[in-house]
Order: sequence, then structure tokens, then C-alpha cells
Amino acid sequence: MILALVVPWPASYVGRLEAWSQLAQLNADLLSHDSATATLQAWCDLHGQGQRILARRIRTGLKDASPEDRKALGVGPDEPLAYRRVQLTCGDLVLSEADNWYRPGLLSPEMKRALEETETPFGVVVRPLNFRRRTLSTTYLFRPLPGNWEETPRPIQVYRGELAVPKDVLQHRAVLVNAEGMAFSLVIETYSDAVLVRPRP
Repeated sequence: MILALVVPWPASYVGRLEAWSQLAQLNADLLSHDSATATLQAWCDLHGQGQRILARRIRTGLKDASPEDRKALGVGPDEPLAYRRVQLTCGDLVLSEADNWYRPGLLSPEMKRALEETETPFGVVVRPLNFRRRTLSTTYLFRPLPGNWEETPRPIQVYRGELAVPKDVLQHRAVLVNAEGMAFSLVIETYSDAVLVRPRP
């Protein structure tokens, strides 16, 4: 059974350290691998009892890429981009939601069909492109400890009760680049509190 926030997370100093350690480790894993899907699959292998990561399509219509996003992709305002929004799941857990703008002209017909018709994650579909991931920004949406936590006193009253964990805890913005060095996808990934697994009592 996955214990992702199934029981209240204590606001104790140790509890906050545990939450921060897990979040920092996930961030480090994402930064050190080219595929976010592979990173989440490793998480799922550890906690999900053999489940596979699936990409559940959220059909919200086309969302325009911002000028900043187009610049990161190296495309002008007139080049058509495909858009896909998904929830990446491990069993019943939604680990992240991702907005993905990609250049369909750089994908094979089989890849485009898989993205439209299946729940296969983007990173799995485009694996034959031997892509690399270039992270543009990382944002912690949850900080269980202050920035200078190792230098500050630990008044007991601050570390009582239940830790309030927001729904979203981490966000990455990244570009995927193919073997020829061409950017073909821009993703904004928002990771949920489900990635934090409450340690067993």
C-alpha cells in the first residue's frame, strides 16, 4: 500500500526533515535524468507494487504557448505546435500534471498517433529520438523548513500538530532536445503531494 499522505504528516522537526528530504531527492532525480517519466517510473517501482506510469489525457482544447515558450523552443509565432495535457499516474495516485507543447513535424506518424490515441507517456513515445532534457526552471511550491533551517532555533510550539502540505509541491519547466540538437518539446510539470510518502510509524 502506498502511504502518500494517507495518515497526517506531523509538523515535528523530524517530520519536516522527512518531507524536505523526499522532495529534494525527487528534484535531484529529475534534474539528473533526461526523462521525467523514467524518474516517476522508478518512484512507482519503489512504492507502487508493480504499477506502470500512465498518461491520462486531459482534453481541454488547444492552449497557446506563450512567446517565452516559443522562444525556448526556437520557433516563431506562426509555426504550429501540438498541445497535450496529461495526468501522470501510478495506480490511483496522480503524481503530476503536465502541459506539453511539441513540434509535430519533428515526430514520426507513429509517435503522433500514440500521443493522440494511447495513455503512453510522452517520454516513452519519443524515446527513439534519443532526447536530452534541458531544465529551464525549478520551483519549490512547498518548503516544510525555512531557508536557513539549519541555523535557526527550534521552538517546540512551531513543530506541533499536523503539517499542512499543499496539493502541488514542485514544478519544472524544461525543453526536450533531439539527437540533432533541435528542441521539439516544452513541458511544464507540476508534481503533486502524492510524491511524498508518509514514513511508516
